[in-house]
Amino acid sequence: MKENVQRELYSNFKNKEKELMKVTVKVSRVSKVVKGGKRFNFSALVVVGDGKGRCGFGSGKAKEVASAVKKATDQASKHLVRVPLKDGRTFFHDTLGKYGAGEVCIRSAKKGKGVIAGGTMRAIFDVMGVQDVVSKILRSANPHNVVRATFEAFKNMETPRIVSRKRDKKLSEIFGKVPSGEEA
Repeated sequence: MKENVQRELYSNFKNKEKELMKVTVKVSRVSKVVKGGKRFNFSALVVVGDGKGRCGFGSGKAKEVASAVKKATDQASKHLVRVPLKDGRTFFHDTLGKYGAGEVCIRSAKKGKGVIAGGTMRAIFDVMGVQDVVSKILRSANPHNVVRATFEAFKNMETPRIVSRKRDKKLSEIFGKVPSGEEA
């Protein structure tokens, strides 16, 4: 009986891993000159998500591309972040994110607008399940900084419920009516 429970838990864990979508954002080849010639290593930047508002990123280094991508994927799946989505398709409000020289602007969009974003940010929004968003990379386009700046912007995201709690008011007092995507 105990073995069946353990197997079931393990299969649920494996299925959870399989549910995650993975996008390799960047793979870099780094060479080191040594006495016998050059040694090549690879670094990978990967973004994973469940398509329902959870996403994470990771980076890995190894002597082979596949190993680097696997390390990055493992790291990304361990550090998933939940981002509040309005109606499961866009964000509740506009926000800025900054990390190092990278700065990004993320804006919510009307239904049917689509994902308007650069390659690095598009990968994040695709694995996260965002359908309508307008975004702009404002400064450095370095993929590592853009990914981190995007996740910094996600830290600033708040739902109307969180805002009402901070202000000690009801949702109806702030908005006049309860916004779609939030229950009273």
